[in-house]
Amino acid sequence: MNLYEFLSTPDEMARKRGLHDHVVLSSRVRLARNLQGRAFPGRAKKNDRVETCELITGQVGSLASMRGGYVESMANLQALDKQLLVERHYISREHAAKSAGSGLALSKDESISIMINEEDHLRMQAILPGLQLKEVWQKVDRVDTSLERKVPYAFHDRLGYLTACPTNLGTGIRVSAMLHLPGLVLQEQINQIIQAVTKLGHTVRGLYGEGTEALGHIFQVSNQMTLGESESDIVERISKVLLQIIEHEENARQTLLKGKTTELHNFLGRAFGVLAHARIINSKESMNQLSMMRLGAGLGLFPTIPMAALDEMFLVSQPAHLQHLLGSKYSAEERDVHRANLLRERLSPVEGLRIPE
Repeated sequence: MNLYEFLSTPDEMARKRGLHDHVVLSSRVRLARNLQGRAFPGRAKKNDRVETCELITGQVGSLASMRGGYVESMANLQALDKQLLVERHYISREHAAKSAGSGLALSKDESISIMINEEDHLRMQAILPGLQLKEVWQKVDRVDTSLERKVPYAFHDRLGYLTACPTNLGTGIRVSAMLHLPGLVLQEQINQIIQAVTKLGHTVRGLYGEGTEALGHIFQVSNQMTLGESESDIVERISKVLLQIIEHEENARQTLLKGKTTELHNFLGRAFGVLAHARIINSKESMNQLSMMRLGAGLGLFPTIPMAALDEMFLVSQPAHLQHLLGSKYSAEERDVHRANLLRERLSPVEGLRIPE
């Protein structure tokens, strides 16, 4: 099956909405699992990895929840395909470097993705737009329960599920949300929020996880510990933290709107001016400027452009999506020109910043 015939278009992805999606871009729950009696992928020989991958692929493909889905070996995906999957957060950057002996499975609606032989034999995740942590937990839990009936997991009575990294021991669960926090960044409150979240036992990362930058003012908040708490308790605890962050972000936006009006209008006007007129723009700058426009749209200051249109531009301006859209591979310098052309075209009907009298 062709990957691009299977995947939804960026426009279709951007139209999917969820609770509090002006701040929460997506909710995700990931489970790490390993098969009993088999070496972790990082220690296994190639033949063993291939055998394990084939075993898991066959069982995953037989699950009712994965019927009509996409299952493929990483060896059969091109570098651009893998990068596009990273940009959609279906696979990790580490998994994109994998080849024979590793695989990927996606459910028909793309809400479930399974990395086979990444750091662990199985990295299963459910992802939905907006704040839907309980829903994504229920989705991935059903897949996990069904798969555990088919393949024996590595489990210890005291330590729980055994994982390649000790920080995932126990439940093996990673609960996270992708948050758009320009208000807290502009108000210079983001470091305080990160420190407070860290003290509560959670972690804050950039757009593509550990060690990455918070491009477009996008941050990932997730649980840090997986041992000693039940899955439902972890989901409930981080849900409360996310609601507090949402409240802080909304307050920061209102402070900007009412107390720092000129500064806010300056940020938004500059963002629109750059995106609507630039002839060369890299992905980092485009994401940061689109972030500002998304902030403005959420505050009603760009009334002629829907939030979904900006979310689509976020996606299609990233390197792999841009090259797929253009139908050819380009150098970084060429991409910067094509990206600018694309954004100017998309923004040409937009009236620009509307300042209330």
